[in-house]
Amino acid sequence: MKSKELSVELRDRIVSRHKSGEGYRKISTALKVPMSTVASIIHKWKKFEITRTLPRAGWPSKLSDRGRRALVRKVTKNPMVTLSELQRSYMERGEPSRRTTISAAIHQSGLYGRVARRKPLLSKRHMAAHLEFAKWHLKDSQTMRNKILWSDETKIELFGVNARRHVWRKPGTAHHQANTIPTVKHGGGSIMLVMVWGCFAASGPGRLAVIDGTMNSTAYQKILKENVRPSVHQLKLKRSWVLQQENDPKHTSKSTSEWLKKNKMKTLEWPSQSPDLNPIEMLWHDLKKAIHARKPSNKAELQQFCKDEWAKIPPERCKRLIASYRKCLIAVIAAKGCPTSY
Repeated sequence: MKSKELSVELRDRIVSRHKSGEGYRKISTALKVPMSTVASIIHKWKKFEITRTLPRAGWPSKLSDRGRRALVRKVTKNPMVTLSELQRSYMERGEPSRRTTISAAIHQSGLYGRVARRKPLLSKRHMAAHLEFAKWHLKDSQTMRNKILWSDETKIELFGVNARRHVWRKPGTAHHQANTIPTVKHGGGSIMLVMVWGCFAASGPGRLAVIDGTMNSTAYQKILKENVRPSVHQLKLKRSWVLQQENDPKHTSKSTSEWLKKNKMKTLEWPSQSPDLNPIEMLWHDLKKAIHARKPSNKAELQQFCKDEWAKIPPERCKRLIASYRKCLIAVIAAKGCPTSY
């Protein structure tokens, strides 16, 4: 049986006693270490001036340095390339193609396979608008933020989340644009999912509405009519409350703008493609997690679970989200308008 390695401290003591003039036998007896081990440690110290275990060479890599550099360049250029695709390209060139060989070489360069985050598709114009919004509202008081009624739509799938994609990336780069899957908001539903509209404020969750059919300006105005005012009264928002809504075409259409003006609903100016700035995204995450844990078996159950779990969201959770909103704005500024972890 292989014996346990000596600690670095004990090895240093062996070398220290050797330096003071003690012989191998005396050191062996005093420290209760085999004389052959004492001799080996002192020999290594004389040769390498170190007592720590030297790195083992292991089995020689079948990949050449040139092949390794080419592999890293390919993965860096296309972070979403799969191991199977890399393996096929190496086989076509007649080079070593074991998956373990390829993945080990990638890992040695500091890149690891991780699930790609889904983030909005951003143009330079979007990033500039995000940055301007964050800078402008960074100075808002907490009282002002508490008066906002945050709203949004989302889709909840019957059988879990969309298929996942993996990406090769370095630690701490999950939200870099090259390592994310671009997404865009769109309406509509199917037998496999439910579309919902919801709202909340610092005082708690507001109403949740299930969207039947295609979401257009008319359907959106009906949702606002049936849910916004009741939510404002339920959450006890003051007269100077403001409605936040995404910058979607059905939200900003001429008919919707006229409807909002007629019903005296003041809205918060909002940049396009900016879920990172909307704290309701955190509640959507909580809602989907709770619903999938209950495993709905059909669309009717899914709709009912949506309403049940939304009603269970604690007001304290909403309060904390709005209290920490300043951190979200600071993160957007630090990322210069690019996607963040929010």
